[in-house]
Amino acid sequence: MSPVGVRVRTRLPPVAAALAAGLAAVGGSYLAAGRRPAFVVTPVDRAILAVSPDALVAFAITELGSFGHQLAFLTAIVATCVLLGAATAPGMAILRGWGPTGDALGRRAATVVGVLVGAIGPGLVAFGVTGSPDSSAGAAVGAGLAVLASVVATGPVAREGASLDRRRVLGAVGSAIGLSAVGLFVRGTGETSAPSGLEIPEDARPEVRELLTAASDRSFDVAGLEPLVSTDFYEVDINNVNPDVDRGEWTLSITGAVEEEVEYDVADLEAMDLEDRFVTLRCVGDRLNGRKMDTALWSGVPVETLLEAADPRGDRVVLHGADYYYNEFPIDALWPGLLAYRMNGRPLPRAHGAPVRALVPGHWGEISVKWLTEIEVRDEDTTGYWEHRGWHGTGPVHTVAKLWQVNHLGGGRVEVAGHAYAGTRGIEAVEVSTDGGDTWVDAELSEPLPGEDVWRQWRHEYGAAGTHDVIVRARDGNGDLQIPEKEGPKPDGATGWVTETVTRR
Repeated sequence: MSPVGVRVRTRLPPVAAALAAGLAAVGGSYLAAGRRPAFVVTPVDRAILAVSPDALVAFAITELGSFGHQLAFLTAIVATCVLLGAATAPGMAILRGWGPTGDALGRRAATVVGVLVGAIGPGLVAFGVTGSPDSSAGAAVGAGLAVLASVVATGPVAREGASLDRRRVLGAVGSAIGLSAVGLFVRGTGETSAPSGLEIPEDARPEVRELLTAASDRSFDVAGLEPLVSTDFYEVDINNVNPDVDRGEWTLSITGAVEEEVEYDVADLEAMDLEDRFVTLRCVGDRLNGRKMDTALWSGVPVETLLEAADPRGDRVVLHGADYYYNEFPIDALWPGLLAYRMNGRPLPRAHGAPVRALVPGHWGEISVKWLTEIEVRDEDTTGYWEHRGWHGTGPVHTVAKLWQVNHLGGGRVEVAGHAYAGTRGIEAVEVSTDGGDTWVDAELSEPLPGEDVWRQWRHEYGAAGTHDVIVRARDGNGDLQIPEKEGPKPDGATGWVTETVTRR
């Protein structure tokens, strides 16, 4: 074997053992903190996002969807394992440098020192990036256990060389996998979603029960089609770990160009009159026939109530979230908005902005800021978070008809169905062509839900032999037809008519 090969083969085992210890440190931190801001991977994830090229972020949003988030989080986990693994390297070096042939007392001393050094390093790094004693202690304990396991695995009669290295690596890897599995078992994935919107809570207010029942009754009975209140609401955030905001400590400030700056806490909002609204949200990064568009029954306080108390003097507003996200848009769009703290009759879930989020009628979801902490009024234009990255999704949504379901009914009959949305303009009609656009017919529309910023379902049944192109397009409440030209989501939302090739079974 060449000298280079010998060096590589010699260095691989200690590197593998150190990386395994880094994984154990990550697992220990997760066991201590869960998928929370204190988790050691969280700041690394934020740093990776901050340095990622805008083109890469746009590709992940528009082409990879939720898989892009998962891939980014996996990258952050790997990077954190490398970082914490490097911090265990001095401890591993102490153990490897002593070897098994020295006197028993020296081996014991080297083991103690090596394990302590291997544990303290990752603990200090974790504390440096998170500031959390619990998460840091978890990382230190995890790394220490992996280093110790690498020693125990060698046994009292282990031989020198490759056998010893393999035993150390297997011991470290085994402990890392075990600790990570315990963390997942105890903490879960941390990706709990909101309950289905049609599951009415037992303690729901009469108004909520009536509205959700009406949404269920007005939903089409189309196999595979989501009802008028979404059963799985999409989630798009700038980070892979959501903020964990303490309701008791949370406040909302209205600042900037106002006559009087004001501040509210949760109790202040809950003391105000509660309003229930069906509202549809659509992500500006949603593909033409994508799934980042959903509806819920939101409950909260009209923004107008709070703005009037502050008496704004500017014509622009910046909403700030606890996740360091912010966006700027005309204040006129915010006046009819809602500050929601309940969703489908339940407290607002953490994943959707608890304790309070904004809902801005008829506009892209990017300005309906979650984990809202500040409404800053300005008298000059600024640039929002996504606008810095080449997006322009602060305006009203485009009209869209989604073709989400194709059902073969038998006897040569085909049923196509989906949802249509046009913001506060409403949906007047959905038109369907089954011959590639040569002829058009009106689809059946669901009965509208209460509210002005809500989608509608559509469906159409027909018979046609062979293979054919189904095209759908919507007409908004102003009588304007959906934009036919196909464009991608960036910079200001996807446009075009959805087309799907259907073959009769």
